Amino acid sequence: MSFRYRCWFVLLLVTGITGCSANPPDKTVLDDIIALSTPNSPLVTLRIAFNVGSIDEPDGQDGLNALTALTIGRGGTVSMSYEEITEALYPWSASINVQFDKEMTVIIGEVHRDHLDPFLTIMRDLIVAPRFDSSDFARNRDFLTNNVVNTLRGNDDEELGKEALNTLIYDGHPYGTPVIGTERGLAAVSLDDVRSFHAMYYTSMRAVVGVAGGYPEGFKDRLYGEIFGRNGWVSTTVRKPLPEPRILDGIEVLVVEKDAIATAISIGFPIAVTRSDDDFYALMVANSYFGEHRTFTGLLMNKMRGQRGLNYGDYSYIENFIQDGGSRLPVPNIPRQQQFFSIWIRPVPHHNAHFALRQAIRELQKLVDEGLTAETFEATREFLLNYSK
Repeated sequence: MSFRYRCWFVLLLVTGITGCSANPPDKTVLDDIIALSTPNSPLVTLRIAFNVGSIDEPDGQDGLNALTALTIGRGGTVSMSYEEITEALYPWSASINVQFDKEMTVIIGEVHRDHLDPFLTIMRDLIVAPRFDSSDFARNRDFLTNNVVNTLRGNDDEELGKEALNTLIYDGHPYGTPVIGTERGLAAVSLDDVRSFHAMYYTSMRAVVGVAGGYPEGFKDRLYGEIFGRNGWVSTTVRKPLPEPRILDGIEVLVVEKDAIATAISIGFPIAVTRSDDDFYALMVANSYFGEHRTFTGLLMNKMRGQRGLNYGDYSYIENFIQDGGSRLPVPNIPRQQQFFSIWIRPVPHHNAHFALRQAIRELQKLVDEGLTAETFEATREFLLNYSK
């Protein structure tokens, strides 16, 4: 298999000091609960996934979905304040977290099975009847704004380079803004906007529920009643189809200049292949050989760090990749209809930035032109069979 490619480049340079489906399926029977019982486990984990993300935000309100999600995950209910919920969860060693992306938002809960009943009541109320407290709203908006201003723009050059690449690839596209929002977009969101967004999109018609662990017999039926059997929790809002990414005009380069001690580089271009295509698995093998995330098996890592000592690491991806905590594997439940290929060159000294960029492009071109040998193909496939979940 061969393909032609065009690239977007994002170079994070320095100054001064010498980086799912388009629409939820039609539902008539609201029984989207996936259950996996492990009776010997003392823990129960719940994931309630909503087919909603940053692509559903109105123009000028970038970050509205993230703020709505945090109002659930880090807020109160009609009957309990956020502080009261925190105090209730602490002695149970229970947790409620939220993850949000461009097309899906997931509320994640984990608790010991001895406390499952009161925990489910809290989690249900957070989703169905959030408190929408003004102090929760202000605290979460400040959290997201600080994430944009102080962390992304101020301290995290590598993530800034990746976000700049995303903005360049998806200019004028619903994917084009950060999922955490923008400073201006967050400032434009009001508490009433969060209420309206929640009522429109966080509904049973957009929900899928997963439960695993040592839950009791009959719990799935109870979960169905608690989550899907709620009157007035239905919406017929239909998501608009995604447009195709814009066509690249030659080789485009975006330079973000700031004070820093090294240069972070991100390279990428859209690809039509997703996990729904058979070709995904062929690309998965080729990409693992080329740049498996945070391993020394990848060609880029061996050539650029191992042989030349250019930087800490160099990796490639055939889809959006968010690392799962300290794991080398990706976070689950972040589906996207459209994907992109990318290379992540971790920061290199400024005098080596041009060389590192050229070497990464050269190695990619060699992979496209020459492919894998039978030996490297078999070795990489065997690695993935044992490595991947």
